[in-house]
Amino acid sequence: MKNNFKVKVDSRWEFDIPVDEVLNLDSVKINDENYHLLMENKSIETEVVSSNFNNRTYAVKVNGTVYNVAINSELDQLIKSMGFSTGSAKNIKLIKAPMPGLVLGVNVKVGQTVSEDEGLLILEAMKMESTIASPCDGVVKNISVKSGDAIEKGQLLIEFE
Repeated sequence: MKNNFKVKVDSRWEFDIPVDEVLNLDSVKINDENYHLLMENKSIETEVVSSNFNNRTYAVKVNGTVYNVAINSELDQLIKSMGFSTGSAKNIKLIKAPMPGLVLGVNVKVGQTVSEDEGLLILEAMKMESTIASPCDGVVKNISVKSGDAIEKGQLLIEFE
């Protein structure tokens, strides 16, 4: 894996942006929604108009123009390719690890009712943190991991009733 973000803007343009470029971006956070960027000696004013973290979609105003942006890490792309998307994941009863990593936190308990897209646990893989979200509404039947566990690809994480 190349450690890139896949960025799609207005469903018209698609970019692969290396994580290193994002980390080295010359930006200043003005407040929770507004940022100032310097890129190629140009000043860019940005505002996060709306965001849906679970779907990794954002409406961003750049110098007065609003763009709809979808940002996915390689881990997000792998999770989606395993069927953890809204349309195809409705009948999933088992959530397995998409790749080796470290469980940083478990956000649910056995018996808890969860909603689709609700964060179940936080996984660190490839030096990135990703929230594993519920593919559907349901009730947690079993949790096979705890915070601090090292996990292998395909390992059972959570089971639904």
